[in-house]
Amino acid sequence: MTKHIITFIGACFLGLLSFAQENVYPAPAYKGLLFLKNATVHVGNGQVLENTTIQINNGKIEKIGQNLPIPMDDVKVFDVSGKHVYPGLILSNSQLGLVEVNSVRATIDHTEIGDINPSIRSIVAYNTDSKVINTLKTNGILMANIVPNGGLISGSSSVVQLDAWNWEDAAVKMENGIHLRLPSLLNRPNPFAAFSGSASTADPVKRGLERIEEIKAFFREAQAYANEPKHSSTNLKYEAVKGLFNKSQKLFVHCDIVKEMLIAVDFAKEFGMDVVIMGGSESWQMADLLKANNVAVVLSQMHSLPTMTDDDVDQPYKTAVALQKAGVLYAINDEDGQTRGRNLAFNAGTSVAYGLTKEQALQAITLNAAKILGIDKQVGSIEVGKDASLVVSEGDILDMRTSIILHAFIQGRKVDLTDKHKQLDERYRKKYGLTK
Repeated sequence: MTKHIITFIGACFLGLLSFAQENVYPAPAYKGLLFLKNATVHVGNGQVLENTTIQINNGKIEKIGQNLPIPMDDVKVFDVSGKHVYPGLILSNSQLGLVEVNSVRATIDHTEIGDINPSIRSIVAYNTDSKVINTLKTNGILMANIVPNGGLISGSSSVVQLDAWNWEDAAVKMENGIHLRLPSLLNRPNPFAAFSGSASTADPVKRGLERIEEIKAFFREAQAYANEPKHSSTNLKYEAVKGLFNKSQKLFVHCDIVKEMLIAVDFAKEFGMDVVIMGGSESWQMADLLKANNVAVVLSQMHSLPTMTDDDVDQPYKTAVALQKAGVLYAINDEDGQTRGRNLAFNAGTSVAYGLTKEQALQAITLNAAKILGIDKQVGSIEVGKDASLVVSEGDILDMRTSIILHAFIQGRKVDLTDKHKQLDERYRKKYGLTK
């Protein structure tokens, strides 16, 4: 009976969602010239250009400079005097479009059964109709890396732009990396071990190391398969990771503590892979080693408690500064299940209070993220030849008081910034007579 009640409640909730559809459509391709003039341009590589005009042609940035001539023909011109123009922000690790409502199972599509699933492609499950997507665009986030979950090897991620009719239109870089979720090597006592059988009393670190050896055995077999000039039969799992060995893909290793990150470095050494650590809360302790082995880091969540009880309580805020000083390539992310990525810019802003410059913090959510995801030739900074994926803000995008996004452009297309939050605000202002 309880099961039927839960199912009924879930169905009612989904019904409410269906009746609350916002009429937000992807923008059509824009052909021709478009100008943003008199802006303060934050390039994304550390530079800031005052009173600058950006010339966009067919979705690409064509010219950047002061006093660019603007033809009198039929061109679009946005006078953004006193406003700030930034590269579109990039969410480096997200389950956007794979999860709609965490408490409604029917809206969750991020995990496959089993431990070794490298052939799973997150992109085909990406839902471009998610109501969460528009709330991210409102906060200046124009791209996201869509990551599968579960098991040891979860599958491949893909980078999408957030204004599309379907996943084919959304895809910016397909299967950019394989995601490995290392078993925990943190020996924490299980308070329920006495009540849950002998399996729960086993040494978790020993079991974790055994599972890591299973993963290494899989990659050794896959590497041998990749080196074969001809195969007697096709192995889909081995085929899915061939890009790791020629470095057309990266291995994203999800882990936090030093012992686990040493395993990730070992993968880079043994298999010659490009490795990125996803999480890396203790990466500050081995920043020099990460730099020496060209291992990048995506810091998962800065607004959190430290991993270890003897760490400084504000250590998550200081980790980005340590990586910056060591020269490690890193990005800042927002993986809070409540904000769903919306606080990305404010996570970066917090790091400014702990030692980063504003432009370094911006780079951690734009150009650095683009480099880690392999899309820096297209986006990540405001430079000639790159896609015109830009946001115009009333003030500092890293400060929640002044980060008011006025316009957003993806590949030169001016996208609609309407979202469910704005619509509900308008609805209840109308209801209570608060509309101006």
